Amino acid sequence: MPKHPRFAIRRDKRGELRFNLSARNGQVVLSSEGYRSRSSCEKGIAAVVESCTEDSRFDRHTAKNGKHYFLLLAGNRRVIGTSQTYSAKASMENGIRSVRANAPRARVDDESRG
Repeated sequence: MPKHPRFAIRRDKRGELRFNLSARNGQVVLSSEGYRSRSSCEKGIAAVVESCTEDSRFDRHTAKNGKHYFLLLAGNRRVIGTSQTYSAKASMENGIRSVRANAPRARVDDESRG
């Protein structure tokens, strides 16, 4: 049975909230920065859903080691999510397509409580 795309909210070692967007196959395609409050984290998720429809919001990069990654930017150009690194540029573009396809219909699972 296929999984659903989802945003998983977790608390990190510093006590901040972070979210990961996972595709249907369970692969994490985007990770957030740390947020101090639940409402800020939820606003970050909403910003991903809003921003992922515009290709200009995906800032593509090549790291010093030659691997590719992207940042998803909000309307104010602040980073709201970072991808994993990819060995090929085409794989990075597939990651962007995955964010665009999965974020708008992803459910939110708050795993920070409990």
